[in-house]
Amino acid sequence: MSIIYMLIPTPKEDLIVVKIGGNVIDNDESLNAFLRDFSKITSKKILVHGGGKIATEIASRLGIEAVMVEGRRVTDKAMLDIVTMVYGGLINKNIVAKLQALGNDALGLSGADGNSILCMKRPVKEVDYGFVGDVKDVNNAFISKVLDIGMIPVMSPLSHDGAGNMLNINADTVATTLSKAMSKNYNVTLLYCFELKGVLSDFENKDSVIPKLNYNSYQDLKQKGVISKGMIPKMDNSFDAIKNGVSIVVICHSDNMLMASRGIETGTVLA
Repeated sequence: MSIIYMLIPTPKEDLIVVKIGGNVIDNDESLNAFLRDFSKITSKKILVHGGGKIATEIASRLGIEAVMVEGRRVTDKAMLDIVTMVYGGLINKNIVAKLQALGNDALGLSGADGNSILCMKRPVKEVDYGFVGDVKDVNNAFISKVLDIGMIPVMSPLSHDGAGNMLNINADTVATTLSKAMSKNYNVTLLYCFELKGVLSDFENKDSVIPKLNYNSYQDLKQKGVISKGMIPKMDNSFDAIKNGVSIVVICHSDNMLMASRGIETGTVLA
């Protein structure tokens, strides 16, 4: 009589990756409310933040003009200095301090810290984006260690090239890249949170939320101009995440982040 042993795979632990941006970052009241909700998530979690509006405002005070192409920032040397100071310093440490006050042990990181995200400078094609990075590798072992000791990684949209040079990265790309890498070990939910209720069919009507989108419907709406500008990289990153192992992607208002983290339908769910 032969005995057959069946190996039952161990269920993956849940991980919530939240990207916060838009006008929430530069509004203390909105940011504080969001972080109070974020602190209530009991599963392992990662917070990725943007802050482009603040970087643009500070650059303007210094006489440096911000240049954007299809929602992505062109980063010359002067702008690289600005975003490094603003993203890696001002915004990141402000969020970490607020989370600590809420009883959450948070660790502020860039892609250079722990070699967590390694990039290469984006090649010049139709547009020269300057000191902007394209992701080469994610050190998911390092991020997992941070999570395992009970810390919350707070990731700024900055990285490095391994040769001593800092690079600017799109914050949505950071969230997607981390989510894809961590999905090898976790059941990952990716939430993009900002000041709108979701993806809108009519930008003048803030309640015209599209509840569900697939890749084909997104391409159709993009071609018609319904989805445009800064929403395009967010959507591109979202569908890339779904294609590469992320379980759920939701685009929603920051006020509804906690609902989305608990699986309650809100905003726009991508499939």
